[in-house]
Amino acid sequence: MVSNSNTPLWEGLYKELRERIVSRDLPPNSEVSREMQLAAQYGISRTTVRQALAQLQADGLITRGMGRLGRRVRDQRPLEWNLCKFERGERRDNASTGMDDWAAAVAEQGREPRQEVSVSITVPPADVALALELEPGALAVRRHRVRYVDNVPYQLSVSWFPESIARDTLLMEERDIAVPGGILRSIGCPQVSIRDRIGIRMPTPAEADQLDIPTGTPVGEHHRTGYGEDGQPIRHMVTVFGGDKHFLVYELEL
Repeated sequence: MVSNSNTPLWEGLYKELRERIVSRDLPPNSEVSREMQLAAQYGISRTTVRQALAQLQADGLITRGMGRLGRRVRDQRPLEWNLCKFERGERRDNASTGMDDWAAAVAEQGREPRQEVSVSITVPPADVALALELEPGALAVRRHRVRYVDNVPYQLSVSWFPESIARDTLLMEERDIAVPGGILRSIGCPQVSIRDRIGIRMPTPAEADQLDIPTGTPVGEHHRTGYGEDGQPIRHMVTVFGGDKHFLVYELEL
């Protein structure tokens, strides 16, 4: 470890670990030595080690570690999310593989997708009720997904549906569902048009924790409202994603 009287001990360790990460001597997803191991190896205190690791985490180079899961080197490859193709045209939902359109797009990039799903029936927030044109106090089905890429949380996605079309359908099942053409089409309520709105903001503490994003990193917020054959809104999806993990892709013919 390079250090001198003008360089704090933590900074010397930080610079050495950073160089190993940048040079890929510590490759993406590799485990970073535990605090006690680093302290013994370099003859410094655990407090000093924590300072170095905290700075690497703030730089977005390593994860924070949770419980028995130690810190790992972050995979810096962003996901390309093509919003022109997502849920449009030739959908890639595949019942045999269990991958929906989003998961299939991730797999096509050589990455490993996974989604955790929970479902509830509740009164939606005011902005969602407005998007779905629901009466005040009307219930909606809330389908919440945490989307992982290579076992790293990439997106928090919540889809809302009017209770009248979603209750007692596949939308109530708390699992990853892949149906050719999408779930809404399979239950007789196909989306025929969509409206997207995208914003950039700082995350809430809960979002930063769930997405495990570096301090100071903004998130994107993608709103997609889907409309049925009669022009009425039948789905409103809100997806929050780490700004350090995504490229949004659009392909338009002019």
